[in-house]
Amino acid sequence: MTETSRGIHRRNFLRGSGIALALPWLEATSASGNDAKQTPKRFVSVYHPDGVGLPLKTDPAWHDWSWFPRGGEYNFELTKVLDVLEPLRSDITIYSGLSHPHARKVHGHSNADQYLTGAATGGHGPYKNTVSVDQLIAQHINEATRHSSLVMSTNGGIGGPRGAQTQSFDQAGRPIPAMNKPKQIFDTLFVASGKDASGRLARSKSALDFLIENTHSLDRKISQRDRRKLQQYLDAVRDTEVKLERAQKWVDTPVPVVDTQNLHLESGPEEARLYFQTMYELIYLSFFSDSTRVATFQLGRENGGGPHNLLSKAVDLGNAHALTHDVKKPDGWKNLGTYNRYQASEFGRFLDRLKATPEPDGNGTLLDNTFAMHGSASSSFHLSRNYPIISAGGKNLGFNNGRYLKFGKGNDDNQAGAGIVTDAGWRGKVVAEEEPLALFFTTILQRFGVETDTFAGITGTLDRV
Repeated sequence: MTETSRGIHRRNFLRGSGIALALPWLEATSASGNDAKQTPKRFVSVYHPDGVGLPLKTDPAWHDWSWFPRGGEYNFELTKVLDVLEPLRSDITIYSGLSHPHARKVHGHSNADQYLTGAATGGHGPYKNTVSVDQLIAQHINEATRHSSLVMSTNGGIGGPRGAQTQSFDQAGRPIPAMNKPKQIFDTLFVASGKDASGRLARSKSALDFLIENTHSLDRKISQRDRRKLQQYLDAVRDTEVKLERAQKWVDTPVPVVDTQNLHLESGPEEARLYFQTMYELIYLSFFSDSTRVATFQLGRENGGGPHNLLSKAVDLGNAHALTHDVKKPDGWKNLGTYNRYQASEFGRFLDRLKATPEPDGNGTLLDNTFAMHGSASSSFHLSRNYPIISAGGKNLGFNNGRYLKFGKGNDDNQAGAGIVTDAGWRGKVVAEEEPLALFFTTILQRFGVETDTFAGITGTLDRV
């Protein structure tokens, strides 16, 4: 019997009572003729609202709590905000001097909708958006996976114009509703369709209870390395299941209408951390299982209440949005920097998971074949310029990491707009020249095999990437 004839179709599922657990991408899959002929390319974008801390150089907080690194392309020094990513230094790239031209004079409370689209959504008046970069990649991948993309946010749904609670927009510029409940996302990925499927699952202790014995039928079809990979996958799914119940309690906790200085919640820091980690783990599982190759995750909406405002409880701080307004209070820059540091640390944890998982065909790790972004459409105090962006992975897609890339002119030290604590900043004159973020998105699209030389009406690619 040849390897090809023993191959397993990539779309095979382990099936049980109401469950359809997608198989991870195995060696046997790549040997199965018309299925995957090359290592999957994956894309994920994580968005956080409210920008980052950028104190002035004259402020004692600048040395430790300014978000952007100091130094040059390779000899950069991370401040306390991003030093949690130091172990991943060779796998990340940090960018400054990028923004969308249409948003540079828009208040940061109204700019998240255009982060992945570059559209002229404006700060008021008529509203129209365009397709987001993730959906162009998903369209290119087409039917290679069970789900074209995974759209997630902490607040869920779509929100409203200039207050989007999703980062993904379809070809017509319509928002794609985001999922925010871990159980909902888990069921979407792993529960078979059917009227009684969810009920059967709800009555079970674990989805995997129905599936473990089904793996025995694969033993004669897969290699020893595939067996180890499959067991690693099943362990990861079970671990995520264990977290779901507590994480769900966190997201379902009502947000009380109280003064932010007296915010009291039943869910403490441990639950907030668990929720965040579970959401990232679901993205990891969706990639590991090849259920999708495109994901977005929005950590709340600009100027909005709701679950995202509670994530800062994970580091024992109050309302997340209020942190940006309180930077001039005692320890204000430190508090905002501490929250930004937490965001970076959870992103780093996710990257570590991808890096520790080898591809079944030996072509590097999941991280080598995944381009991951983490960023915001605001820098200092709702200023829609100089977006703070980190990318990671993508080595096999042609991305060269371990660098700090500065673009534009007139803001080498990232002090344009630093230290501002009023709306005078976004209303002020644009004093630095920045490159369109659309150039970066065109570069990304081309690395994914999309034949285009333009995005959001801007032609060209970003050099040095």
